[in-house]
Amino acid sequence: MLPAKIPVAVLGATGVVGQRFIARLARHPRFEIAHLCASEKRIGLRLDEAAAWRLCDRGGSLPYAGLGSKRLLPADPAHAPAPVVFSALDTSVALEVEPAFARAGAMVFSNASAFRAEADVPLLVPEINAAHLELLSEQRAKRKWSGAIVCNPNCTATVLALALAPLHLAFGVEAVSLVSMQAISGAGYPGVASLDILGNVIPFIRGEEEKVGAETNKMLGRLLGGAVEHATIVFSTSCNRVAVEDGHTLAVSVRLRGAPSVDSVRAAIERWRPLQEAKLHSAPSAPLLLHSAEDRPQPRRDVETSDGMQVHVGRVRTCPLMGIQFIAMGHNAERGAAGASVLNAELALARGWLPG
Repeated sequence: MLPAKIPVAVLGATGVVGQRFIARLARHPRFEIAHLCASEKRIGLRLDEAAAWRLCDRGGSLPYAGLGSKRLLPADPAHAPAPVVFSALDTSVALEVEPAFARAGAMVFSNASAFRAEADVPLLVPEINAAHLELLSEQRAKRKWSGAIVCNPNCTATVLALALAPLHLAFGVEAVSLVSMQAISGAGYPGVASLDILGNVIPFIRGEEEKVGAETNKMLGRLLGGAVEHATIVFSTSCNRVAVEDGHTLAVSVRLRGAPSVDSVRAAIERWRPLQEAKLHSAPSAPLLLHSAEDRPQPRRDVETSDGMQVHVGRVRTCPLMGIQFIAMGHNAERGAAGASVLNAELALARGWLPG
């Protein structure tokens, strides 16, 4: 007999990331949506009254994933009690709402940046730092919560960290120079005005460049004595918004210890197969797909593979300044947002942190 599904709540359900949570969870084998929560002005409305569905349907059962008649609730554990909560809240709102759910006993899997930098909060990518879940013991003891908060990283940092992880493991990463070309869906909806982005590149995304280095060093750090010892990689980062719907593309130059060859770097990427034993539902069979074609990866051709959960790496070659350079590309709204939080919850379930 199949195990019973775990009831979950989605916070910020009417936004683009919230809708991606709904689409994933409506088809999930272990999680079942019990509550949908939204801002005060939408409380009491049906989901299909409150939100225009923004996602394409590849599976045939959307929009609203059969939940269109569900009434929207306040983002409050008294109104939406659930053992598992997925948060697509804005950071300013998450600062108050997410701890309220954690105090009430919920495991909160957050896409917001509110708690990512906190020393006792796991900034989790299961293939990279599954051991960081052990921070939850410290978090609960320190904050006197029966629940907890687990964060997934910034979307750009997620793509970068996955591409760097096998190289840091095999050789050690010393320095990174990064130029990002970030999709407009990363700005939410309505996001960037069409007359600003069409035929244009916007060479500034507030707060993005600072997050990339800080969050990547936390993810690639080691858990020692109940705390994360951050990696010490030096970053030079330039983040740009471009007229692409989904898929952040990163042009990366990296300095590795020992100056390994291009062939050695490619081999390290190809053989990296973490968490194979866990068999997590949302995890791709290989977190990285290495391309040999000189014009790949491309968002239009590659971003949807493995349900948007795979990061693509291509054009691995010699860099005359840093040693190695490559292109990395991943789905910012799936691997970098909703899908990332769901995968984190699957890991927590597999490691015994969730009821079920």
